[in-house]
Amino acid sequence: MVRKILALLLVLGPVTILAKHLGAGDTTLFALAAASLVPLAWLIGESTEHAAHHTGPGIGGFINATFGNAPELIISLLAIHEGLFDVVRGSLVGSVIGNLLLVLGFSLLFGGRGDLDRASSLVSLALVGLATALLLIPAIPAFDGDPERRSIALLGVPVAIALLVVYIVVTVIALRRHRQMHVSDDPGGMTGWSLSKSLTALGAATVVTALVAEVLVGSLQVFAEKAGLSEFFVAAVIVAIVGNAAEHGGAVVVAAKGNIKLASEIALASSSQVAVFLIPAVALLSWALTPLALSFRPVEIAALGGAVVFTAVLLRDGRSSRLRGALLIAAYVAVAILFFAVGDR
Repeated sequence: MVRKILALLLVLGPVTILAKHLGAGDTTLFALAAASLVPLAWLIGESTEHAAHHTGPGIGGFINATFGNAPELIISLLAIHEGLFDVVRGSLVGSVIGNLLLVLGFSLLFGGRGDLDRASSLVSLALVGLATALLLIPAIPAFDGDPERRSIALLGVPVAIALLVVYIVVTVIALRRHRQMHVSDDPGGMTGWSLSKSLTALGAATVVTALVAEVLVGSLQVFAEKAGLSEFFVAAVIVAIVGNAAEHGGAVVVAAKGNIKLASEIALASSSQVAVFLIPAVALLSWALTPLALSFRPVEIAALGGAVVFTAVLLRDGRSSRLRGALLIAAYVAVAILFFAVGDR
């Protein structure tokens, strides 16, 4: 049923593009674009999952890592092109924290009591912790002066490279350990797609996502102004949630069906993937446009570090419960309120 609804909602993509050409208002365009990204993110996820059946876990894992983050990557690069650097950093930080607290929280809330993969959970949390620590290298010098200066952007290059190296090493090890964990001969009762169908759907979804993301970024500033919200809050909360909505929903559905171990791994792995893959990838790719300085503000670094520590404390024994899920959600609400209060620079 959920798949059918998401498939029907794919029409929102062309509707959004048409609405832009018909001169719809920015508030309407932002709402349409945000809603369109949900089914598009789902289609990208479905396509990469089916493609992985034909390519094997190694290449499949790479495809999932690359295209699974396509909506956020495209939004980030378009925002960089528009000079919205705070929006980029905010959406990336918001994505990491959203996965750690909100998605994992709802997964535990719906999944209830159960055992988690403690070793895998700690690895994911350690990766986010490592990323937070390394991001201090370009962030601290940016606390004073112009945070967008070229010297700060240059400081971020070795940090980004180091994070990507760590990501590759950990991914290779994880693939050996969980070679068949996410591979199913019949995912969700669906007949597997052919490789050509998977790649065609993936390509089409990525192109439409790029067009919709352009509408989203172009209307973000006006939407934030009319809604009385800061651009940072819109990026760190609204855009971050929308960019991961389909994946978030998938984790919660898995948890509700009783597979809390897999649901928690989806949330934690997604968080670490953004921290050690997407953030450095965006930083390095930005040099083809305008270099993005990894000058995260103190509030962003503090929120990242706090989320990691809080989650680690709750999951230290490798057990889940509804109470822990509720506490994680409450922590996310607190972070969202903090981001709302802080606003833009």
